[in-house]
Amino acid sequence: MRVRALSDGVGIVGGCGWMGRAIARAMLAASVLAPEDLWISNRSGRRHALEGWPGVHFTTDNQTLVEHCDTVLLSVRPEDFPAIAVAAKGKLVISVMAQISIDQIAEHTGAREIVRALPNAAAEIAQSYTPWFASAAVDDNGRDLVGRLFEACGLADQVPDEDQIDYFTGLTGSGPAFIAFYADAMIAASRAAGIDATLAERAVSQLFRGGISLLQASGQSPAEAVQTFLDYRGTTASGLRALEDAGVARGIAAGLDAAYRAAKSGSR
Repeated sequence: MRVRALSDGVGIVGGCGWMGRAIARAMLAASVLAPEDLWISNRSGRRHALEGWPGVHFTTDNQTLVEHCDTVLLSVRPEDFPAIAVAAKGKLVISVMAQISIDQIAEHTGAREIVRALPNAAAEIAQSYTPWFASAAVDDNGRDLVGRLFEACGLADQVPDEDQIDYFTGLTGSGPAFIAFYADAMIAASRAAGIDATLAERAVSQLFRGGISLLQASGQSPAEAVQTFLDYRGTTASGLRALEDAGVARGIAAGLDAAYRAAKSGSR
């Protein structure tokens, strides 16, 4: 059996959308793929956002892309997928679409080697977390290729069953939006307390950057860090207890569950 490599050609259907573009740029910037081995299909055939890599191939025809690539990455909106004509039997098909199951992809494309992956918006800066699940037909070589591709976008892990991809839709796919929601709530509370809007935004933005860096440097788990502050019994502990009393943890769990149920409703 021939060993499939990234140099055998990777094609991104919808490669000029925000996620497809982010993945393409991450792969090229990390040099895991040469520009001449990357194909992009989009409606216009234009190369906007990838001008720095003139060797990349562009086409308006999805099947032309499939014929030139052993690995085909589907990066279109789930609602647009039924209208996408892609016959990819014998290809490794990677989907970054939420809500579309492996069975649905197999039926639509004719492929057996299928991977569902869920990068998030931080792929744009090579800081995504990408969980992925492979169908039984994907061999070790294909799994290694998928790992290298998404590690160019940040961190990536294979998960043991497809249902977890639907849960990660909320946990890490929607996660950047949840973080933004929490930060916005902190900014709004600060402004209500009389803090200037510009100062509040600068303070909270730096808080999130510094807080994550500090947590990583400490070697503590999030639970251990929270307990450290509770044990100190200072002003932070008072704030944490108020968050507990207000049901913030229950609200976060409810948000994740709602996103999971929405993702699961489409993965039939």
